[in-house]
This record gives sequence, structure tokens and C-alpha cells, in this order.
Amino acid sequence: MKPTAALADVKFKNVLYLTDFSEPSEAAFPFAAAVARGYGAKVYAFNVLIPAPYVYTTPDLTELAIEAEEEVALSEMKKVESQLAGLPHETAVERGAGVWEPVERAIREHGIDLIVLGTHGRTGAQKFLLGSVAEEIFRRSPVPVLTIGPGVLSGSHNAARFHRVLFATDFAPEAAAAIPYAISLALKGNARLILLHVVRKIGARNEREAGSVEISVAEAIHQLYEIPPKDAGLNSPPEVAVEFGEPANRIVEASKERGADIIVLGVRDAAGRLGAATHLERSTAHKVVAHASCPVLTVRG
Repeated sequence: MKPTAALADVKFKNVLYLTDFSEPSEAAFPFAAAVARGYGAKVYAFNVLIPAPYVYTTPDLTELAIEAEEEVALSEMKKVESQLAGLPHETAVERGAGVWEPVERAIREHGIDLIVLGTHGRTGAQKFLLGSVAEEIFRRSPVPVLTIGPGVLSGSHNAARFHRVLFATDFAPEAAAAIPYAISLALKGNARLILLHVVRKIGARNEREAGSVEISVAEAIHQLYEIPPKDAGLNSPPEVAVEFGEPANRIVEASKERGADIIVLGVRDAAGRLGAATHLERSTAHKVVAHASCPVLTVRG
């Protein structure tokens, strides 16, 4: 779909706010609420209750543990619901062996067009929305995912009106899927659109890592300027930048240097295994989400 046509399809009507009631989830809540207010959307607050096997020793204790977990989750969800007063909303606590299947079902059943979640930005732990699980969601989700990482300051949501939107691209087809969302956010907030391409430094270990090193700076700048459609309606010409270095680090640093308050990335889907994704490969996208000082919107290409 061409960016101009796709712009008309960028609507956030049903926002899925994923929570495990942790501090990162609480940090993501203002963004979910602000997006809902800004776009006139309904919020579906959703918790997936994953069993904790170590407490299940006998059938009786298992039943008691399940009841206790559900009671705590329902109590926490009531607190979330009270915060959603004044917004169209629904809440649900669902038990599952894993996170993705219940989330996928919720996306389908509720017509979700945006997921908002918080993450610690770490991997290797069992907690619900740690880095590895958050990445599984944004790799598999058919709708955009707004991830609030540990570096995002509380109170920085600006009523979901972002003033400087940074779109990072390697010019791959997967990256193009995120273009309409970057432009839409810029239009919504009357924001400056920043278009960034990172050229890997010469001496990358292999051809795949070298990636975009073959493209000239002049060609990269030309392609960046060609990204917004002529009739996009931006309030000012986009700011373009070509950086050199390791993509994740440069994207994060460039967002800070240019005062971006949201980063938009196109990512490749899991395709049977997490990690296959051009220059926004697993390590790159994950690092950006984990270390950015602003929210990151990922769009699966």
C-alpha cells in the first residue's frame, strides 16, 4: 500500500493496554490513556495471568494458589479501571500458559489497532512484560505496538501529542510499513518529522552487517526526502539525517540529540523465530526499545 493511501487507514479506535501491574506497566498507562483521549479510542485493559509452577506442589495447594493469584490480579485490575474513569473502556484478566495467544485473541475479538505496554527492557526473566516477551509481542502483532521502556520519564506523554517524531529506516520494505504512522503522528501533533538513516561503519564483520554501507550519503539523503508523499500535509519540510555507526546506538543517540519524543520503527515479523529483521534486526529493535528515552512505536512490515 502506498504511503498516501495508507495515511487514511491510520486510526486508533481500540487500544489494548497490556499490564502485569508492575512499575513499567504503570509507567505505560498514561500513554495508553492519552492516546485514547487524543484519538477518541476505547481502552481494553488486559492482564494475562501466567501460572507460577513453583507454588504448585499438591492439587489442593495448586487450587489455593490459583485462587490467590486471580484475587490479586482482579484487585489490581479494579485499580486500573478506576484510573480509566471518563474513558470508554473494558478490563479483563485471563489465564494463559503464555502471553501471545491470549493477546492475539484479544486483538481479533476487539478490533484492536494499537497495543501499549511497558517493559523493563531486560531478557531472561519470567516476569510478564520483560524485554523478551515485549519483543515477541511487537514482532508478532499485526497492529502497531507502543512500547514504554525504562528510560522514558514519567509525565512525558504530552497528551499523546508528539512534537518531534523520529522515523528510522534502512529503506527495506519492512521499514516502509511504518511510514504512514510516523506521518500521522507528526500531523496529529503538528510536529516536526525527522527522517534518519544509519550507515553501518566500514569494517562490519560480514556482508549482512555491512548492509547499507554500499549506499552513498547523497543517495540516502535523496531517498529520505522522498519518503513523505507530496500531499502529506506536513507543516514543514522534514528534517533528514544520515548517521554512521551501530544502528541501535545511533538511533537512540540521534533521538536524544534532536529532541525526539517518539521513535517509529518498521520491523520484520518473527517468521518462525525472533530475530530476522534487516538493519532493525532483533538486537537493534530490542536495544532501541530498551534504551530510548522516549516511547517507541514499532510497526510490523
